[in-house]
Amino acid sequence: MKILAVIPARYQSQRFPGKPLVRLGERPMVQWVYEAACQCSLFDRVVVATDNDKIADCVREFGGNVEMTRDDHPSGTDRVAEVAERYRDMEVVANVQGDQPFVTPESLVHLLEPYVRGEMPEMTTLGCPLESDGDYQDANTVKVVCDVGGHALYFSRAPIPYYRNRGVAPVYHHLGLYAFRQDFLAEYAKLTPTPLEQCEGLEQLRVLEHGYAIRVCQTEKAAIEINTPEDLEKATSYIAKGLKS
Repeated sequence: MKILAVIPARYQSQRFPGKPLVRLGERPMVQWVYEAACQCSLFDRVVVATDNDKIADCVREFGGNVEMTRDDHPSGTDRVAEVAERYRDMEVVANVQGDQPFVTPESLVHLLEPYVRGEMPEMTTLGCPLESDGDYQDANTVKVVCDVGGHALYFSRAPIPYYRNRGVAPVYHHLGLYAFRQDFLAEYAKLTPTPLEQCEGLEQLRVLEHGYAIRVCQTEKAAIEINTPEDLEKATSYIAKGLKS
């Protein structure tokens, strides 16, 4: 089993331009993500995928592997798919989001567990318990509900399901890490955008709307993501308090 980790890194983020290069402590964020991915022993190779020379130069400076991509990709997954085509010997490809500097090797192992067991699903992602009712109501916290086999039924920014009756539902906080069977990733890149995907602004819904399955693997808790300058302040405080795992 050969597994590739690709970290898509885009400079022109609408909410936070230049995000991969912002500094957390003494290192740029892209280096935090890269080094975290390298700590996962299941990866045979880790590469950063970018269309930006500044990001590429930064990765080379800290000794990382980088691949240049086209500049017209509509999503990080498309960027990952372009790079994966250059590594056809890899059976599984993980999309390690470039805005998760505190991703842990343990969570990446959970993401890859079905493949390591030889099950070879089309795609996996991660879920963890919702920490509070506030997260359940928060549109920035993506929720996922699953079937009895642990496959995603639906992802939403809305609080799902609606609790008409009391009970415990299989709803989790969705974490934006993905792994793909190599042949499915190539197919995924060809799928056309779908109505629910566009309504929710959640690319993973495209997979479900086209009739494919996503296995939701479980991990203990979410890591801080950096999507805005405010998130960067929280992450900086997190490091200053010595809480980085």
